[in-house]
Amino acid sequence: MKNIIQISDCHIDDKTHPMGVDTNNNLLNVIRNIKNIPADALLITGDLSHSGTTKSYEIIKKYLSILDTNYIVLPGNHDNIKNINKEFSDNILREYSIGDWCIISAYSKKNGQVSGYLSTDELSQLEDAINFSNSKHIIVIIHHPPIPMNSDWDDSLSLENMDDFFTVINKYSNIKAILWGHAHQSSEFNHNQVKLISCPSTAIQFDNEQRIGFNHFSLHDDGNIEYKTIWL
Repeated sequence: MKNIIQISDCHIDDKTHPMGVDTNNNLLNVIRNIKNIPADALLITGDLSHSGTTKSYEIIKKYLSILDTNYIVLPGNHDNIKNINKEFSDNILREYSIGDWCIISAYSKKNGQVSGYLSTDELSQLEDAINFSNSKHIIVIIHHPPIPMNSDWDDSLSLENMDDFFTVINKYSNIKAILWGHAHQSSEFNHNQVKLISCPSTAIQFDNEQRIGFNHFSLHDDGNIEYKTIWL
């Protein structure tokens, strides 16, 4: 069995407190808690920074340095691609293998937009990564929600071409889960035996939840996934 942790939507800023909360202190609190949990990988599914400054990514990397765990970074709509690559170029990965599992990233950031979109080229790269993976089981990570959230969340700010995404996903029975952030809430859905799971924010939630949190997954060799949201 393998264990992974997912955090999302840290919104670190080097000058202000975005959304009226101390996002820096909140993230540091989360990371200190993660340090006590054995994990094979940490997934960070977007919006690491609030305004995309180089300094904000330096702050995040400093916080992450207290962990011994490998981490995979997925840019979100708030992230500046040039600046995030300065600090995390080795961590922005198309795929990452853990035992019998493979984590595959789909990049949904759309320049200048809050909502997400997967270009034809991105969909092709996603399908190639799934096709050529030798892993028994696959998890796809994406920043934007690929389904309606059935909540107060504005679905117009989610992935614009959800149908195109699932046209790819539906072809492969070894895809066990799709994980995302962006909506700042913890939710679970199902789609043709695939678990669909959103991650709470380390900064602030957009629903009535007052705590910050992260997701902890146990990946079994038979393809089963167990998880819990840990609130702080």
